[in-house]
Amino acid sequence: VQLQASGGGFVQAGGSLKLSCAASGRTSSRNVMGWFRQTPGKGREFVARINRSGDRTEHADSVKGRFTISRDNAKNLVELQMNSLKPDDTAVYYCVASKFWTVPATSDAGYDSWGQGTQVTVSS
Repeated sequence: VQLQASGGGFVQAGGSLKLSCAASGRTSSRNVMGWFRQTPGKGREFVARINRSGDRTEHADSVKGRFTISRDNAKNLVELQMNSLKPDDTAVYYCVASKFWTVPATSDAGYDSWGQGTQVTVSS
């Protein structure tokens, strides 16, 4: 499956952005969709994930209450609404996909499809 992320940009602290991820190819084989982020010198950090039906989500503690993941299977689209952004949210955000919900959410090895990344920059 191919993943194309978009929606990144530059925003002031307290602002909002919405990231989108368009999936193509064998999307039926990827039950779990999600987002990771990475800053220079740091490893990949789990942000959020959602199951196929959309009735089960998981968000990292660092974004809980501020970010919301959602999906539209008819459009093969996953979105990440980011509110109350902080400078610490500055990172490249990657859309990811996996077959299984049972893999640990925070393990990047559990996701076998990755998008190209979109930059989010939050100024103080």
